[in-house]
Amino acid sequence: MFVRHLSVADFRSWPSAELAFEPGPSVLVGANGQGKTNLIEALGYVATLGSHRVPTDAPLVRHGAERAVVRCALVAGGRELRVELEITPGRANKARLNGAPQPKARDVLGALRWVLFAPEDLAIVRGDPSERRRFLDELVIARTPRLAGVRSDYERVLRQRAALLKSSGQARRGGSAGSAGSVEATLDVWDAHLAEHGAELLAARLVAVRALRPHAVAAYGQVAPASADLTLHYACGLAGVLPELDADEVPEVEALRAALLAELARMRPTELERGVNLVGPHRDELDLGIGPLPVRGYASHGEGWSVALALRLGSYELLREEAVADAAPVLVLDDVFAELDAGRREQLALVAAKAEQSIVTAAVLSDVPEQLAGACYEVSAGTVSRVR
Repeated sequence: MFVRHLSVADFRSWPSAELAFEPGPSVLVGANGQGKTNLIEALGYVATLGSHRVPTDAPLVRHGAERAVVRCALVAGGRELRVELEITPGRANKARLNGAPQPKARDVLGALRWVLFAPEDLAIVRGDPSERRRFLDELVIARTPRLAGVRSDYERVLRQRAALLKSSGQARRGGSAGSAGSVEATLDVWDAHLAEHGAELLAARLVAVRALRPHAVAAYGQVAPASADLTLHYACGLAGVLPELDADEVPEVEALRAALLAELARMRPTELERGVNLVGPHRDELDLGIGPLPVRGYASHGEGWSVALALRLGSYELLREEAVADAAPVLVLDDVFAELDAGRREQLALVAAKAEQSIVTAAVLSDVPEQLAGACYEVSAGTVSRVR
């Protein structure tokens, strides 16, 4: 797979921009603040319907504009696919595939498969557990795009259930036993929804971690050969209910659903007292370690970069291994070579050079290894021009 063409209108800092790409490596060069990452972000929106920099769509629309438009032409297996996305803050985004309107924007997920390595990835290693859950869910959806709907449904259930828990707490404090009982009866319905969607999401995460592990461990061994081994373990709140989880086995979805329902019943008094959702995959963690020590709190800055790089390279190798019909993912490296030492640069460049398409951004061309000396574009003063 490769991106043949990208165009944007009123996206971030760009009133408009167009780029024609080719297979192999492409480098976008320009000083900081010229909009290189904005173009990468537009490409990422096609792949994920989200930004790796901000949690909402509003900042993606250029100041003063009502909406942003991203168009992308992709080639896989000798066939071209055209994707168009219209981003309008406060309203449902619109999507087209080959000119045909799609019922939901998420129907375009899977058209572009990509793996991005960016400076923000250090948050996967050093940030809160939510960063690692987000990383896992992105990988899950890249492998099985329909699970974007499952995750969206799960998040909707969490919001509704949290509101009910809060309402019940207020009713109890107000002495309204009847109102509190009605809320708790309604909770049974939302518990069933949480268990249904949560079990499917949890199963997909467990499978993804097991599939990712050998690739990430191998990648870490390449980028940090003198270090102890990288370890990955999915820490699940149901481990006390399903002991097989600690043995790295993946239970059937039905078993996970039943375990979630049982744990929800056990924890309901505490949830009602606290007014928050305490059970489900939104509470889980991806534990990362180097040898016997956890990465968070113990890894050096260089080790942190190595772990982040290994997770992304492992993801790329996994998706490439699973690719069908010449749909290996596009590898995108956003301003990361300047952050890496010579050894890590070399290992990253070796992988990127083998990709069907890699897109690299850098402030200066000298930051980019020679293995990636392909097409070169200069980004400056609101323009993009090919210089090589």
